[in-house]
Amino acid sequence: MIIDNRPLIGIILDENTSNGGRFYETNKGYFRAIYEAGGAPIGLPYEKTSLQFAIQNCQGLLSTGARIKFPDYAYIEGEKSTSPFSDRFEIEAELIKAFVEADKPYLGICNGMQLLGALNGAKMTYQLKAHQKGNIAHDDKQTRHKVEIIPNTHLHQILKASEITTNSHHSEAILQVSDNISISAYASDGTIEAIEIKGKKFAIGVQWHPELMWPIPQGEHDENSINYIKKLFCEFIRYCN
Repeated sequence: MIIDNRPLIGIILDENTSNGGRFYETNKGYFRAIYEAGGAPIGLPYEKTSLQFAIQNCQGLLSTGARIKFPDYAYIEGEKSTSPFSDRFEIEAELIKAFVEADKPYLGICNGMQLLGALNGAKMTYQLKAHQKGNIAHDDKQTRHKVEIIPNTHLHQILKASEITTNSHHSEAILQVSDNISISAYASDGTIEAIEIKGKKFAIGVQWHPELMWPIPQGEHDENSINYIKKLFCEFIRYCN
């Protein structure tokens, strides 16, 4: 569906899982970024009708950050989620699988990257600090750190950069990937910061929060990194047209 010459982009809503999950609660930054990049954003609640609507009408799908329980199969041996249960997981998993299988553009942010990975055979940890080789405080909203973009990946093709500086706010992370996943970025301490699904025109997940960097930066970010984040959103929308 096209609205005012803008492709319709479904955005999976977040919720207040830390307070019982009774309310949808999503940062407006996701919607602002999609709009400023040229898309028409629309929020998707956790209902079967969202799946039907999105597949029929949305040109692209964006999955937001979250704190929700994943199934045990998503984690390395001996670990399992300590996050709250959410009815989000089931509908979100179906949405992502439907869009990726149909080769419709998908951008996953934080939780959206982790779920993209888990649905394609990756394994996670719920306690990154226990596996971390460096001292980056990945679970601190004030953290800024370098991210190396891997050559010959789709992300590198989009950003045309070998290194950017990003924010960080997560305690879970992907540790292992499967054969159909390419790692497209690492933090300077070796943490996997971006992945993409091989053979798909746009199926990318990033661990950082680009919606907090552009179009209205929250906190201090250098201008070059902001421009790279703008490219990421704008290229996502270009693929949706």
